[in-house]
Amino acid sequence: MSYVTDIPVASPEIARDHFSHKLSVETDCSDVATALRSGEPDFVLLHVVGSPEAYEHRHVPGALHLPHREISAERMAQWPAQTLFVVYCAGPHCNGADRAAFKLASLGRPVKIMISGITGWQDEGAPFATGKEPGVLQA
Repeated sequence: MSYVTDIPVASPEIARDHFSHKLSVETDCSDVATALRSGEPDFVLLHVVGSPEAYEHRHVPGALHLPHREISAERMAQWPAQTLFVVYCAGPHCNGADRAAFKLASLGRPVKIMISGITGWQDEGAPFATGKEPGVLQA
């Protein structure tokens, strides 16, 4: 017996439910990039950590800078209630995206985390935008 099989495997039904739940609150860099390249993403991408200078240095093209500390009902009122937000932070070592997702969900807003954040985006070899504006990911 190995550590792999030391704990019995879940039934396919339990595994399906687990992964369905996980995918309902997470997305990955590749899926975000594909949606952004389409030119018509069905979500708002939020860069939720760092200073304005850090955002200007590099961010995912199309992302708006909205630090998690600034998320409030008043701030989010500029978007329709059903708007899906995808949040990301610096990477797996950062919990800013979790904090932002918690705040958004507490405000009744649909939200997913882009797992691995900037670190994952870089690992995928995807380009970054610079400057104060969100920019666009080229097709």
